[in-house]
Amino acid sequence: MERKLQADYYMQSALILAPDLLGKILCRRTEGGVLRYRITETEAYDGQTDSACHAHRGKTPRNSVMYEKGGTAYIYLCYGIHNLLNVVTADTGVPEAVLIRAVEGITGPGRLTKAMGIDRSLNGCDLTVSDLLWLEDDGARFEYTATPRIGIDYADYEDRIRLLRFICNAR
Repeated sequence: MERKLQADYYMQSALILAPDLLGKILCRRTEGGVLRYRITETEAYDGQTDSACHAHRGKTPRNSVMYEKGGTAYIYLCYGIHNLLNVVTADTGVPEAVLIRAVEGITGPGRLTKAMGIDRSLNGCDLTVSDLLWLEDDGARFEYTATPRIGIDYADYEDRIRLLRFICNAR
């Protein structure tokens, strides 16, 4: 039985939630009904001390949603083309987030948002109460592999090699 993830779940560090979100179900209500896809790949972004994190240089209009309470959707435009979905974690004022990189059947964070109709109109959405975008837990748990994050060549070397990308092992 699926259940919507509640506010207290998101009040943890991105480092804890990134692997724990594997197997959760990303849900998006569209005009055609509710789309549900199991999350298979995530990346953790660890706040202002993480040079790969958007909040590394402080709060800006673009990243201000990262400073909201855990359970808020942070959606930004990448390369002027792709909307990328992040789940804000931890408490208000702590800018940590988890990038949802892939779901079952759809690899790539831009492809998954396009397939699910997720765009910046949902930026700032409260995932705990929204009927448009939310996460569910049906109890499924998966083994995973941790690797360095990808697409962060601008970050300091120490942050580029951290094992903060989590990928479900083949089932």
